Amino acid sequence: MTEFLTIGNGQIAYDVTGDGPLIVLSHGMGDHRNAFRHLAPLLVDAGYRVANADMRGHGESSMNWTSHDGSEAISRTDVAGDLLALIRHLSGPAVIIGHSLSGGAATIAAAQEPELVSAVIELGPFTKNQTVAMGALFTVGRYRRGALRLIGTQAFKSLGAWMSYLDVAYPTKPADHAEAMAALAAKLREPGRFADFLKTGKSTPADAHTQLPNISCPALIVMGTEDPDWADPKAEADAVVALMPAGLGRVELIPGSGHYPHADAADRVAELTVKFLAGQQHA
Repeated sequence: MTEFLTIGNGQIAYDVTGDGPLIVLSHGMGDHRNAFRHLAPLLVDAGYRVANADMRGHGESSMNWTSHDGSEAISRTDVAGDLLALIRHLSGPAVIIGHSLSGGAATIAAAQEPELVSAVIELGPFTKNQTVAMGALFTVGRYRRGALRLIGTQAFKSLGAWMSYLDVAYPTKPADHAEAMAALAAKLREPGRFADFLKTGKSTPADAHTQLPNISCPALIVMGTEDPDWADPKAEADAVVALMPAGLGRVELIPGSGHYPHADAADRVAELTVKFLAGQQHA
């Protein structure tokens, strides 16, 4: 059942299932909480209470938010504030599992209010400052295909380019992929939805990058080896961990997975999550 949390002049849509320690799921840009449709039930079965939230401007959450500085971008800091508000509302603390942009938001939330965030798990995260690997555009096909489609999405405000990017970003597709993509495209065609999605492209990971040295909770970075967003996904994950305080972060790779491991490799992500959190309990 969808519930709504009012934050300022907007509302965040979310649902909660299960009983036990709280895990909050937060999807990436241009998506909605249905992206976690395979992972959430596995975490509930593992004994967790799972809150699955739509990012501001996305899914069933309200549109036309402004950032803390009055701009129209949807930043990682904005999303972090929403996640912290939801955790307080649900009587946290919580583990945050954040995908892509929300990986950076998880980092910021953990640094800002460490008493509310017991651990972060970042899936294909945009958490550190980015540079384009120019040489890899010629030598790494998946990186080139992904980059060109992402550029086209923003430059031409093209839903078609975004859906084409998603086809590349899912090298392995779940059984219900076609239905899920049709539902997402329909959501993004709703008046105002695609424009709000494009606002996420106006923000950068700089705010999350700055907070990486300030986290104090354990962190797990999960990357698909076929993620088209980086020329070398492992190197990106290792660089994120290197910016954290020593000993807090670790990296796990999922062979064959793309930018959406929670959808195309949910069983493996659930296994890694349960093992990681169990290890923290016994640390």
